[in-house]
Amino acid sequence: MDDLRKIGIGLTAVGLIFTTLGVLLLFDRTLLSMGNLLFLAGVPMIIGLKKTGKFFFQRRKLRGTACFLSGVLLVFVGWPFFGIVIEAFGFLNLFGDFFPVVLAFLRNMPVIGTFLQMPFVRAVTDRLVTKSRLPV
Repeated sequence: MDDLRKIGIGLTAVGLIFTTLGVLLLFDRTLLSMGNLLFLAGVPMIIGLKKTGKFFFQRRKLRGTACFLSGVLLVFVGWPFFGIVIEAFGFLNLFGDFFPVVLAFLRNMPVIGTFLQMPFVRAVTDRLVTKSRLPV
């Protein structure tokens, strides 16, 4: 892994942390804006500028991209609650295909995996993952 990808992973992680803190601190506009900027700067550093463009502007992901970028714009303009709601919808549409992979990875982890293997939790997560894979 080269240094650019390491920096991109760091920026994306810090962006997600800032966004989470912004939501937890009652939709703090500054934290949400910083989180969005860092996330949007980190993703192209991880997968490359050309692949980022291909990913975000695929025909089937245009609605998710439009919602995500509209949400980012609303946060910047000063409407953080509505921006995050629209951004979350776009995020789910864009990255919903990755949820089964993430869930399989988490199920193999020591403590979290034990919790996710419980019959009730497994049934709920399996149902949520299959819903996220349905075409929208």
